[in-house]
Amino acid sequence: MSLAECLTAIDEINAKDPKQEMDAHGQMQPACLLYGQRMSHTLAGFQSNASEVLQIAVRAQHIQRWHIPRKDYPMDRPGYLRWRRELGAHHAELCGKIMASYHYSDDDIEKAKSILRKQKLKQDADTQTLEDVACLVFLLYYFADFATSHSEEKIISIVQKTWRKMSEKAQAAALELPLGEQEFALVQKALA
Repeated sequence: MSLAECLTAIDEINAKDPKQEMDAHGQMQPACLLYGQRMSHTLAGFQSNASEVLQIAVRAQHIQRWHIPRKDYPMDRPGYLRWRRELGAHHAELCGKIMASYHYSDDDIEKAKSILRKQKLKQDADTQTLEDVACLVFLLYYFADFATSHSEEKIISIVQKTWRKMSEKAQAAALELPLGEQEFALVQKALA
C-alpha cells in the first residue's frame, strides 16, 4: 500500500481532463486535477487526522468526471440526480481499481467506494467529511463564479441545500472562509 502512489495515480487520470481552469497562481490546469488537489488541501485543514481511505476518496471525488457529461442526461431534476448517481458509481469503481492495484484490502476498497457513492450521509463520519469538504471547496473556490451566472433566488436556494448537507463543524468552518463581500452577503441571506 502506498498513499502517495495512489494519489499520484488519481492525479495522472485527472490530468487528462480536457477542461482547464485557472489556479491561484494564474496557471491553467486540468479542472479535475485542480479540484482533487483543492479537496485534499481542504481536507488537511478540516480534518488533519483523516484516514488513508478518506484521503483517497476525497482526492477521487471527481476522478475522470468528464467521462460522463451532464449534457448526456435530461436537463431536469431526475436527469441531474441520475447523472450524479452514475458519476458517483463511476468514481467509486475507478478509485477501487486504483486502490486494488496498490494492494489495499477489500474492506478499504469497499469503504472508499461507499464514501464516493455518498452512502449513509449524516450517519457515516467519513462520508459526511467528504460531503463537508466538497461543500467547503465549492464555497471557497467555485461559489463566486457560480453566483455571477445565476439568479439570486437560485443561489440562495443552492446555498440552503448545501448548508443542510453539512455538519455543524463544516458550517462553522464555512462561516470562517475568506469569501468576497457579495458571496458572504448571499450566504447570510440564505441562512436568514
